[in-house]
Amino acid sequence: MMKKMQKLLVMLVLVVLLLTACGGGSEEPAPEESAGPFRVAVVMPSAITDLAFSQSMYDALKVIQAERGADNFEIVYSENMFVVDDAAAAIRDYASQGYDLVIAHGSQYGSSLQEIAPDFPETSFAWGTTVDTFGLDNIFAYEARAEEGGYVNGVMAAMLSSSGVIGVVGPIETGDAKLYVDGFTAGVVATNPDAKVNANWIGSFSDTALASEAAQTHIGAGADVMTGTAQMVVGAIGAAEENGVLWFGTQSSQTSLAPDIVVANQVYRWEVVLREMIQLIEGGTYGGQSFEITLANGGLEIDFNPDYALPDDVKAAGQAAIDGIVDGSISVFP
Repeated sequence: MMKKMQKLLVMLVLVVLLLTACGGGSEEPAPEESAGPFRVAVVMPSAITDLAFSQSMYDALKVIQAERGADNFEIVYSENMFVVDDAAAAIRDYASQGYDLVIAHGSQYGSSLQEIAPDFPETSFAWGTTVDTFGLDNIFAYEARAEEGGYVNGVMAAMLSSSGVIGVVGPIETGDAKLYVDGFTAGVVATNPDAKVNANWIGSFSDTALASEAAQTHIGAGADVMTGTAQMVVGAIGAAEENGVLWFGTQSSQTSLAPDIVVANQVYRWEVVLREMIQLIEGGTYGGQSFEITLANGGLEIDFNPDYALPDDVKAAGQAAIDGIVDGSISVFP
């Protein structure tokens, strides 16, 4: 009888030990470790305060950071990376540091990204403005349908011009810059076929002095309304302000630079497509898709300067152009 009791005690001890080893009992499971913040690095050709291309991306990332919380969304950036080799080094460095998303914000960075991305298959990259992912499954591409807001600005510019001469200061005839200028011209012609649109492509995204010179040339030719795109337009806006010439902006709001002459701006809201990219990355899809911002999806927005006394009929025409593009009744490039 004593031996049987001893055996039962031994068996009970073994059962208790086994349950303990297997996690049995009523203890709470250990909490899962936090995955940490979503980390984004962006390389930009100009400053985050350029009132144009680079600022549009930085502002969008700050919007998402505000939505998610600074503890959950980390942003780092390299600005003024106009030298492509320097930008490529920064892109590779960020990828090697394990950032979740590395954004090469400039079409000039495409060839570098095509070379770097295959070396980091678990890092997501994005670049624009373009729709080309190079067939790589860890690259996203993004494009601004800038012709849409360009058309709207062109409609209003044609109505506000007394001379019928409108000047355009463009950087390099490519990407969203060309889309914008072509759309702007289409809007002017659709509203006033007799108006003359003079476009001057200065061959640089950043040369403010050359942009100012081009603007002065337009003014000398009789332009009383102007527009332009890229970070160099700061120089053109300065010339316009000195001469009382109206200005239409794009990419980012330029109203603060010259509130007396800026009529309206097409503003890029990249957060619309960035949200989609981030959700895909968090779900395990690192690239292979392209995105567009448009008036319809809210990625493009016409920002009217509240300090400029825009006539009601001009604003109504601008709004009608927005509505027509969104509902498909207006085709910018028929």
